[in-house]
Amino acid sequence: MSATKNPAMRQPPRQGAAIEDWRPEDPHFWGTTGKAIATRNLWISIPALFLAFAVWMVWSTVIVRLNAIGFTFSTDQLFWLAALPGLSGATLRVFYSFMVPVFGGRRWTALSTASLLIPAVWMGIAVQNPATPYSVFVIIALLCGFGGGNFASSMSNISFFYPKSQQGTALGLNAGLGNLGVSAMQFLVPLVIGFGLFGALGGKPQELADGSQLWLQNAGLIWVPMICAVMVAAWFGMNDLASARASFSEQAVIFKRKHNWLMCWLYLATFGSFIGFAAAFPLLIKTSFPEVTALRFAFLGPLVGALARPLGGWVADRLGGARVTLWNFVVMIAAVFGVIAFLPHGGEEGNFYGFLAMFMLLFVATGIGNGSTFSMIPVIFRTLHEHLSAGKGTAAREQALKSAGKESAAVLGFSSAIGAFGAFFIPKSFGSSIALTGGPEVALYVFVGYYASCILVTWWWYSRKGAETPC
Repeated sequence: MSATKNPAMRQPPRQGAAIEDWRPEDPHFWGTTGKAIATRNLWISIPALFLAFAVWMVWSTVIVRLNAIGFTFSTDQLFWLAALPGLSGATLRVFYSFMVPVFGGRRWTALSTASLLIPAVWMGIAVQNPATPYSVFVIIALLCGFGGGNFASSMSNISFFYPKSQQGTALGLNAGLGNLGVSAMQFLVPLVIGFGLFGALGGKPQELADGSQLWLQNAGLIWVPMICAVMVAAWFGMNDLASARASFSEQAVIFKRKHNWLMCWLYLATFGSFIGFAAAFPLLIKTSFPEVTALRFAFLGPLVGALARPLGGWVADRLGGARVTLWNFVVMIAAVFGVIAFLPHGGEEGNFYGFLAMFMLLFVATGIGNGSTFSMIPVIFRTLHEHLSAGKGTAAREQALKSAGKESAAVLGFSSAIGAFGAFFIPKSFGSSIALTGGPEVALYVFVGYYASCILVTWWWYSRKGAETPC
């Protein structure tokens, strides 16, 4: 039988920048052509997302040292600088989540990665002058939201390359290894600000009260050469898929889907907690345990959370996303109560290592929940469209699968936008709680109530026997 008569034996797509024929659900196509292309796009997407997260969250480390080099900002102002990238990043994600089907994954990845140069370079300049007004730092912090926006388009893009059965693992790798950018940044920045990494080109050091020197500008400048390299790799090494093209109006149907909003609620609890705790963790350690050097430990939380995310996607692909997600919220509640128990209160000093251990458990749980919730989305929308097309013939079923792919990609992006608001609300909640009550406990109790509501949502719609959309 000729290749033109047998769909399974059709010629592979042209491996140029734009691919017209893309059939990841076709086993023959996937094995002979699709998997290699998808893998290449994934492994370029990961470092691009890694750098996006690094730039997005860089203020979490910079704010700890600002006052030491001559600035005089209040604790609440510093928490605002930690929170503002989350606010702008989450807002940008709303728009970025629809960009890949409009512009193409290759083009958008390259351009959005290039945008990271603006806050990275500007930060490197601004911190060198103690007379730089707070308003300038506010603007730079908001521009760091470019990194936060990139996640929505990145996840949407990668979802188009993989068959549904492998999306949990692929998205978990993309997000999990990309999330490592937060931990790597919190580990690397304290190292590189200790010496003149770029020589005279990088600017003069700042003098500390004890006579030592600091090059805080390196916190921004260190990412510049890496951003340039990944931008070039994305432009020349990634692909645009014709099958992923869709107008905004085609994607906007998700706003009418109940499950879009339910998954936004759940993802805000998982990813929102991960990124919000990552942004607030260094300053929370400093305010709760002032005798501890915060930057020695801050990177550990985002590290274990990021590493747990691929595990969450992998386990969910095998055990079911809803089951993993539900029990994960139970663990998150237990971990928050553990954090509260080890905080200083009532005149007692608290226990830092108990606090740290409970926060590590909480970060692990947020990472697993990130992977498991995202693995639920393609299954939910495929099930939904299969029900809508039932009994309408083969053509209707094929169209339903295409619609499910486009809608699930849009929901992946949009829910990540909503989830990213955690990067604003959590640092701001801690700052407000400390300002009003002297400690972060009130904010933590609010988080417990929220996680309990997520258990109910997961159980009712996705996990219980007879659930509307089991997954």
